[in-house]
Parts: sequence; C-alpha cells; structure tokens
Amino acid sequence: MSTSPATPSAAGTPGALVPWLPPERQRLLPEHPGLLPAALLGRPTDPQGTPPRRSGRDWFIDTTCFVLALGLGILLFATSPDRHDVSPIVLWLDAISGTLSCFALWWRRRWPVEIAVAAALVATFSIFAAIAGLIALFTVAVHRRSRPVAAVAALNVAGGAAFMVLRPDPTTPVYLTAMVVVLATAGTVAWGMFVRARRQLVMSLHERAERAEAEQQLRVDQARQLERNRIAREMHDVLAHRISLVSMHAGALEFRAEAVGGEVARSAAVIRSSAHQALEDLREVIGILRDGVHDDAPERPQPTLADVPCLIEESQQAGMHVTLRFTVPDTVDGLPLSVGRTAYRIVQEGLTNARKHAPGAAVVVDLHGNPGPGVTLEIRSRRPIETRAEPVIPGAGQGLVGLAERADLAGGQLEHGRLPNGDFRLGAWLPWPA
Repeated sequence: MSTSPATPSAAGTPGALVPWLPPERQRLLPEHPGLLPAALLGRPTDPQGTPPRRSGRDWFIDTTCFVLALGLGILLFATSPDRHDVSPIVLWLDAISGTLSCFALWWRRRWPVEIAVAAALVATFSIFAAIAGLIALFTVAVHRRSRPVAAVAALNVAGGAAFMVLRPDPTTPVYLTAMVVVLATAGTVAWGMFVRARRQLVMSLHERAERAEAEQQLRVDQARQLERNRIAREMHDVLAHRISLVSMHAGALEFRAEAVGGEVARSAAVIRSSAHQALEDLREVIGILRDGVHDDAPERPQPTLADVPCLIEESQQAGMHVTLRFTVPDTVDGLPLSVGRTAYRIVQEGLTNARKHAPGAAVVVDLHGNPGPGVTLEIRSRRPIETRAEPVIPGAGQGLVGLAERADLAGGQLEHGRLPNGDFRLGAWLPWPA
C-alpha cells in the first residue's frame, strides 16, 4: 500500500468534518473510522492510481501480516527437513528472497497482482516465502476480479508443485504435500472472495443511503420552492394591489396641488415616491422567492453609514420631527460593509417604530463613529402627547429581535427600553477596527 501523504482521517465522532468528503456526506461517517479499511471510507485515489492512505485498521492488519509472514517464514525455514541436503547457495537464496517477499507485503494493495506473481515464483524454491505468497494471494482475491484471482491461484499451485520437484520432502508423502498446497490455496481464495463480497455489500448499502439522502434533500428543496412560489403569489396579490392604490391616490393629490395646498402636495409626493420604491422592493423580493438566490446574480447596492443622512431627510419630508447629530469621518474606508449596513438598518427600524408607536413625537438620532472606539448610535423618541390604544401602523413585533440578531452578527450589541421620563431609547454599539 502507498504511504504517500494524504488528508487526515475523521476525528472519531459522527459528523466530524473531513476535507475530502462533500458536505452532504458528513453525516454518513462511521463513529470510529479508524476501525474500517480505507477502501470503505470513500477516500479518493489520486490521478496516478495510488490507493488512499492507510487507516488505523489497515496499519494494524499490514503489521500483523508482515510479522506473521516473517515469523512463520523463519520457522518453516529453520525446520525445513531438506535444509541439510541442499547447497548453501540455495539456502541463502531462500532466506534473502523470502525476506524480500515479506517486506513486499507493505505494498501489496498498490500492486497486488504483481507482488502475488513474484511471491509465487519465489515460492518455487523458497519455503521462507510460502506464507507471504498466501497473503499476497488473499490480497488479490479481495481487490481483483475472478480472472486474475484464478490465474494467480493456479500459479501458486504450480509453484507448490515445482517446489515439491526441486526440494522434495522425504518425510511426507507427495500426495499429502500436494493436498496441503491445494487446500491452502483454495481456502485463501475463498476467504478473500468472501471479504470482497462483504465489502461490496457494505459499499452498495452506503451508496443506497447516499442516494436516499440526496432524494430526500431534493424533495425538501422542491417543497421549499413550492412554498416560496405560494408566498410570492400571496405577496403579489395582496401587497402589490394595496401599495399601487396608495401610489395612485398620492399621485392624484400631488397633481391637484392648488386644491389641497402645497404642504399636502409635498407629503403626497413623498408618499407616492415611497410607494413606488416599495413596489420595486416588492418586485425584487418576489423574484428572489420564485427563482432563489444565485451566487452569480449581481446584488443591488446596499445602504451604508453614509446613507443615514438621506434616510433622515426622507423622514423629515414625510412630516417627522427628526434631529440628526452625525459625527463620522469623511472617509470610512476601514469600516466593514456589514457594520455600516447594520447601523443603517438600526436607524431605519428606529424611525419606523417611532412612526408606529409615537406619531408626531420628536425623534433625536445621535450617531458617532471613529476607528477604534467603534460606532455608537442612539435613537430617542419623545413620549407621545396623545396615547392610542394601538399603533396606527400595524407591526409584526419582530423588528427589535431582528436588530439584536444583526448587531450580534456584526460583533456589536443592542439595547432598548423606556426611560423614566417616558421616552423610548434604542441604543447600539458596533465595532470599527482601527
């Protein structure tokens, strides 16, 4: 087997991340991957055909095979009945070639047929290599199809016959020695083919589990897409109709400025512009719901910290009494985009809450930022003079929850609550790296 560098194995717990496995297969990892052969772990083979790196179980098996082949080979060599009848050159060749055959077992998974053939040829004159030849034959039976296995098994039997001719055992009948060779070869092949069939069964079940999980994920994606389409239809049928009515009536008021007065006409213009922008946003959201999010699709420009004054100006044009105290450097190059966008959304949500719950009340927005200290903003809305049973504009009740999540993701913190004098305060701090 190859000892080339490869990625590390799993950490030993189910679901441990493994670099060479795709994300959808992480949940299929065994609890103790080191106890399985590397072939069953799905590790990739490099373009040169080199097998994957050994698992812990492979190292144990390879070490055991090497020790058994070397130890039993030495035992057979030392107790060979004909060792005193052959020349010393044959004994030296027997010992050297047998030792090399044992060491070749470390690469038996990379070149199983080649090593098995070489061991069978060496076994024609070397009793030292007998056990190594059987282990190599077993590897061929596990990793190759029937034809190479049958050919290597026949070569082993022929090698055993040649050994009986070249170095006959005077203490054992020939038929008994031949029977031992045939039974050992047949048993090794049968055991190897059984292991191969069992591994193929495990791999087949693993592939079926992967396919079932992929099909389940496909069904989930289809159900999610159907739900998106349903939501998109509902949003289009309900919101688009009502927002278009608001835009139409606001346009009529703006057109009849001489009848309704200049201030009302300006307010109508703001309403019509906001309704038009809401329709554009609605169209974009519906498109995302129906088509999904594509990585290669260009995103619309996102608001930043520099867009906060424009947001305040829009609210003032709509009739809100908003005061902005904005202290930010002219260049905000070091400010992360996510932080600037989060600050903008916090101010936007604070103004929306003021319109909902304290209409007509004065709002003060303090926004200060510098690299190092960070961005500090506070939105304080005065206690409304008139109290209403419910807000004029209905709300979902999730705005502040979403802001807290945004601030936490940006690395900051957010707090809100009512002050002793009745004012409502929304404060946040966001990081700005120096």
